[in-house]
Amino acid sequence: MVDVIVIGAGIGGLTAAALLQERGFSTVVFEKNRFPGGSCSSFEKGGYTFDAGASVFYGFCDDDAMGTLNLHSRIFRKLGIAVETIPDPVQIHYHMPGGFDVPAWFDRDRFLESLCRRFPHERTGIRKFYDELESVYEILNSLPAGSLEDVIHLGVVGARHPLKVMALGVKTLFSMGNVARRYISDKELLRFIDLEAYSWAVQDAVSTPLVNAGICLADRHHGGINYPVGGSGTIPAALVKGFEKFGGSIRFGSEVSKVIVKNGSAVGVRLSDGTEVSAKAVVSNATVWDTFSKLVDDPRLRIPDDRFIKAPSWFQIWLGVDGSIVPPGFHMHHIIVDDWSKYDELGGTIYFSAPSVLDPSLAPPGKHALHLFVTAETWQWEQYEYRSQEYKAAKEAFAKSLIARAERLLPGIQDATELMVTATPQSHARYLNRRDGSYGPLLKPGQNILLKPQNRTPIKNLFAAGDSTFPGQGVIAVTYSGVSCASYIARQLGKALDYL
Repeated sequence: MVDVIVIGAGIGGLTAAALLQERGFSTVVFEKNRFPGGSCSSFEKGGYTFDAGASVFYGFCDDDAMGTLNLHSRIFRKLGIAVETIPDPVQIHYHMPGGFDVPAWFDRDRFLESLCRRFPHERTGIRKFYDELESVYEILNSLPAGSLEDVIHLGVVGARHPLKVMALGVKTLFSMGNVARRYISDKELLRFIDLEAYSWAVQDAVSTPLVNAGICLADRHHGGINYPVGGSGTIPAALVKGFEKFGGSIRFGSEVSKVIVKNGSAVGVRLSDGTEVSAKAVVSNATVWDTFSKLVDDPRLRIPDDRFIKAPSWFQIWLGVDGSIVPPGFHMHHIIVDDWSKYDELGGTIYFSAPSVLDPSLAPPGKHALHLFVTAETWQWEQYEYRSQEYKAAKEAFAKSLIARAERLLPGIQDATELMVTATPQSHARYLNRRDGSYGPLLKPGQNILLKPQNRTPIKNLFAAGDSTFPGQGVIAVTYSGVSCASYIARQLGKALDYL
């Protein structure tokens, strides 16, 4: 018997586990794979270190007066673990049709002025719109992280910041796109604002909550974007180190097959080998679909397909290239759109990163590690037997077509490629244990962000963390979900967490 079992070593689950263990609760994490982090992990191939997925990281500013809560810095400080990072001066460099290129600089004035030069007739509207995002950031930056289901936490925050809590409540009613259209009318500029949302939410601005935008598009100018030395896998590795430092146990290669429920309450888990482990509380880091279709054997609790929008998955390419094709001053993150009418279609937008421009240790001398990916779905690949020769040939052909499109960004990239690794949505489904390899559940346009599932579930003592829960997708968002989940459980078990 342990206090808490966490299913899955994704960032949300690891964060909850580490904070609970540090607080004195005996916690064990079961992870199907042999590595932690899920899509926020790294792998090595041919002397290169590649990011498996995530590479844009908030929350690492050492100055607590800057950045929305700085959760990563505060968590690692609490765990006594050092994570070295490199500041990235540009969040994303956007490359759009008609020669419209703009880097989202850490320097807010520099970024806004670049937009104003392109759209001088929208100068006032640009400032007013981004000031709206700034106002959300200022509220969030002053409120401590905690569970929205914890009445004591809500009472403390409400008593200390009543006006800010009221203002934030009002802002949850609006979408980023609707606010943008209040101030801006230029169609090309509104397309860019849609792309700003799509870059992390995989939805247009009208479908993206204003509160989420206030974090992602304002915090980049305060806490900034910081890349962990050694790649994205450094983050889960550090969480595991902190977790184990306080006596936590993580069991890799251990897949949970069922949550054991008795009299309406979760009392433990059953592993795929039949082993059963008991606990006072269970945390699922799986998606809401997988939790209530695979882990919990109760058809009444299954999530209807129409409750959320299922985000697409990804087709990914990792490249080792001759470093001579990457010019000096090349930014790490890029987004490429060839045709505005197709940017939100499957494969329409190319996400591109070059982490070795910040951290040369990720590639052999004179080389660079690159990462390209586009939205995709499992049904596009169902015609092929997984890992068959036809499957491999189709992957290679599609990868070459994407690399050819990236010539616009890096001329000569096709001839300079020395190593290529690819992955389809089937790979995501297989390795991440996610329904269709999906990026996760998205709210429908117009839905209030507070309708996102929280940490509690319909089963007593079964909790949830990860991108299915508030606030949603992204590493810093799932980190918040882990903090709020740990906060709620700790109070329920009698030893509330200190605010980070």
